[in-house]
Amino acid sequence: MKLKSLTIALALAATSASTFAAEKQGFYIGAFGDYYDNSWENVRDYAPGGLDVDDSTGWGLELGYRFSDYWSARLEYADMDFDWTAELNDGTSMSGSESGKRYGIDGLYHFGGGPFYGIFGLKNLDAVDEDLMFANVGAGYQHYFTDNFAFNAETSLYQGLDRGYTDVGAKLGLSYIFGNQSSSAAPVEPAPVVSGPTDSDNDGVMDADDQCANTPMTDAVDSKGCTLYEEKEATITLLVTFPHDVAEVPNKYFSDIADVAVFMKENEGTSVVLEGHASAVGDADYNMKLSEKRAKDVAEELVKDGISSDRISTVGYGEERLKNKAYTLEAHAENRRVEAQISTVERVKVMRK
Repeated sequence: MKLKSLTIALALAATSASTFAAEKQGFYIGAFGDYYDNSWENVRDYAPGGLDVDDSTGWGLELGYRFSDYWSARLEYADMDFDWTAELNDGTSMSGSESGKRYGIDGLYHFGGGPFYGIFGLKNLDAVDEDLMFANVGAGYQHYFTDNFAFNAETSLYQGLDRGYTDVGAKLGLSYIFGNQSSSAAPVEPAPVVSGPTDSDNDGVMDADDQCANTPMTDAVDSKGCTLYEEKEATITLLVTFPHDVAEVPNKYFSDIADVAVFMKENEGTSVVLEGHASAVGDADYNMKLSEKRAKDVAEELVKDGISSDRISTVGYGEERLKNKAYTLEAHAENRRVEAQISTVERVKVMRK
């Protein structure tokens, strides 16, 4: 059972050589808890019925040096506490415990420079008046949770050189390596990049021929990779009607006038001619002046909305350009008005289909 456990541990270490690069070097110290599983039967020079020595628990210290990513060595001291049972002449038995000491030296090989390592060494064990030499072989695992502090776990098989004892031990501990250390994953070489024609902005024109980089994906482009534009005519109209003999702009038309102001702000090269009109009712000269005033009142509203006065022209036509020539109340209401139309040519992006 002891041999099987050690074989499994060694196999795990051998097959788990990691690409982890330790990059550790220097002196280290450690402390550990120790378990030693032994079955020494009929140890000599004791009770006539024989003395059987069982397992031990204890603690220990170690001092080592890491030579490279792959090799290290250490000195070990373990304070042990063995259980024993003795058979007396009268057929009774007695049991107890007795302390022991273990001293030794180990060499460690770190597989692939990684966290798993193999162990081989020599140990001197002084317990129950026995001074024994053992050769040991084992496996361990070391995990650095900072650049200097590490957790260690290991198991070893001990073979007696003075007597044929075969024991198994296990250790759990912490260690500290001195100096500036680093732990990093071994660099992975990137796969070679095969260069070829590229279209970085996905506009259908290769970078070598693209004179307009990073055009939006929604834009149609020409053969040089530049956004295509087309000219479109944009027009806005305004119609404000007035009550009889009134030039003041009715409140209900303020939003329409504001829309015209927005259009003119978006198209800075535009200007507007406001044409004032009157119905056929009343004196023609009076109607001419009334139509001019209606146009000027609309112009004042545009200025209030932020349009410069030098972009606005007004003209009064009086009753010269009747929209409805009938002489009815409906016709008169239709003819009392201010009209305007603004047109411009806009340069608009062509969208990709």
